[in-house]
Amino acid sequence: MIIPRIYNDQQGLSAFGQVEIELADGGPIGLLSEKFAAGSVIFRETPADYDFKWHPAPTRQLLFIMKGSAEFTVSNGEQRVYGVGDVLLLEDTEGQGHCSKALNNEVRHSIFVTLPNSIKT
Repeated sequence: MIIPRIYNDQQGLSAFGQVEIELADGGPIGLLSEKFAAGSVIFRETPADYDFKWHPAPTRQLLFIMKGSAEFTVSNGEQRVYGVGDVLLLEDTEGQGHCSKALNNEVRHSIFVTLPNSIKT
């Protein structure tokens, strides 16, 4: 399973990438990953006019979008849009960070799951 991410490159700039989550046979219920430690679960409602300029992620976290969509911009100006059902691993916890803004004048409902820094990606 491939998960998109925003991370800091070797120069400390934010960039888009991806991480592959290894899956193994879980029997009749399907394929499963190993268990990953998690911290807090945060529910968030972002206003329709949200436009947050450069900021690092406050901690390593998974972002699950339940309603609405957002455009993310990384250091080199590349932009990507994520919407309902998407998950994004945010790892750019230092430096310039990224920009994120609401799209289509819609409120966004999200869930953040914080992750310890020790998990390798």
